[in-house]
Amino acid sequence: MIDFDGLYALHARDVFRFALSLSGNRAMAEDIVSETFVRVWSARDRVDLTTVIGYLMTIARHLYLEQVRGDHGQQVLGCDWEDATPGPHTLAEGRAELAAVLTDLQALAEPDRAALLMRAQDQMPYEEIAAALRIGVGAAKVKVHRARRKLAELRMNREVRLS
Repeated sequence: MIDFDGLYALHARDVFRFALSLSGNRAMAEDIVSETFVRVWSARDRVDLTTVIGYLMTIARHLYLEQVRGDHGQQVLGCDWEDATPGPHTLAEGRAELAAVLTDLQALAEPDRAALLMRAQDQMPYEEIAAALRIGVGAAKVKVHRARRKLAELRMNREVRLS
């Protein structure tokens, strides 16, 4: 039997970060987390705890895609991010960089963004990423590599424009 409180305490932050990174919207991310854990609870007899993080991320991603399709595609990137860095100058720089990175993330194709976030943010093995996205392990590695390369290219282009 699954310990729901323990599962939620262990993985809710990761699922929230993933959903927030996908959607760029705090309220949507909170809804996705809630619905993800409701679905896990209703399927608790079939949950394999050894791969539960991949299962949670897969559910969260599908919920995000359902909402995007329901909203007819484009999500607006919100600016409801909090940065705890002290000092107004550092705070402003951090917010600007975060907004730029989130904007760059939104420029990636959704499967590439999901693969990158699963790997970079949640340290998921490529095998679990491949299973979550229903692609081969090689394709998962390529998606992560291309997404990283695209983000680096977008950042360099932004820095060139600013200089």
